Amino acid sequence: MRVLLISDLHANLPATQAVLADADAAGWDQVLVLGDLVGYGADPAEVIDAVRALSNATVIRGNHDKVASGIESPIDFNFVARQAAEWTAATLDADRARYLRELPRGPLALAVDGLDVAICHGAPFDEDYYIFDADDAAHALAASQAAITFCGHTHVQIAFREARAAGRPAVTPVDAERIDAGPGARILVNPGSVGQPRDGDPRAAYAVLDTAERIVTMHRVPYDIADAQRRIRDAGLHPSLAERLSVGR
Repeated sequence: MRVLLISDLHANLPATQAVLADADAAGWDQVLVLGDLVGYGADPAEVIDAVRALSNATVIRGNHDKVASGIESPIDFNFVARQAAEWTAATLDADRARYLRELPRGPLALAVDGLDVAICHGAPFDEDYYIFDADDAAHALAASQAAITFCGHTHVQIAFREARAAGRPAVTPVDAERIDAGPGARILVNPGSVGQPRDGDPRAAYAVLDTAERIVTMHRVPYDIADAQRRIRDAGLHPSLAERLSVGR
């Protein structure tokens, strides 16, 4: 079974379309969506519809989904994020806003073709927590019972592996496009952001879990950044949201 992992689409329709086209070309059987369908980008309705059209999909909410649908206030967002969230909330119709409100919170524990998998937006212990380094990953893995934990939220494509050293768990980053999730391994994987990468690579990011090989493969896809930027400017959103797409920051 091939499982598609996407996260942080952020209402970027050209990036979403590019990722789905690239993933469709190789084929997939199930999709796990790690939250933040909306926020920052100019096409929240179209991106929500694209996610809703996916077959065999499990979708959880992100912090921007909560704010845009009225579950939480944008008071903790910075000015640019708050403006985008308020614009998104005003743009969405009742049906799509309700869809976001009804998305489950992470973590969710799943059995995927015999593998124990957990999905969350931020971390297993806090859906809004950012996992940036090995210490954060160790805290997250300690809170998860799954062999593979998938998270998003940071917009950084990265993975961590837990191994035993002197009888104690030690967590280290995995610098590879193919991550071994073989028997006995415990890993945490962030597939990166579809709609607003922040790891210095402006290409849209996603990952695929092959349950037969027990391998997670990281992917990057070029997309029409100029089109996404034009849409943001035409919507009257803050120009920095368009500019950052060019540099992946």
